[in-house]
Amino acid sequence: QVQLVESGGGLVQAGGSLRLSCAASGRTFSNYAMGWFRQAPGKEREFVGGISRSGIVTYYADSVKGRFTISRDNAKNTMYLQMNSLKSEDTAVYYCAAQVLSGQPTRLDLYSYWGQGTQVTVSS
Repeated sequence: QVQLVESGGGLVQAGGSLRLSCAASGRTFSNYAMGWFRQAPGKEREFVGGISRSGIVTYYADSVKGRFTISRDNAKNTMYLQMNSLKSEDTAVYYCAAQVLSGQPTRLDLYSYWGQGTQVTVSS
């Protein structure tokens, strides 16, 4: 089992920045590729970005590429999502997840462990 807890969400004006954290406990954090997802009201949960176990490789959805940066610190069992140039359409609950099955990191069904989510609201 892996327990994941997100933090760092809040209310920010358009154009502003936030940094989300995902703290992991339980099994060895560095054994898992990790992902960030988000879900806006009335919409399906969508992939935001992912990071390999070592942190060397990162992936991003086109909608956030160039604005968001994912990183991880395996010594601290923590993953981060730096969000810059925020837009109103970035408003959502953001979730971190641990990928258990191999495959395309955009697929939600490959992730078995999820955090409870943290709300990000961007005002225009």
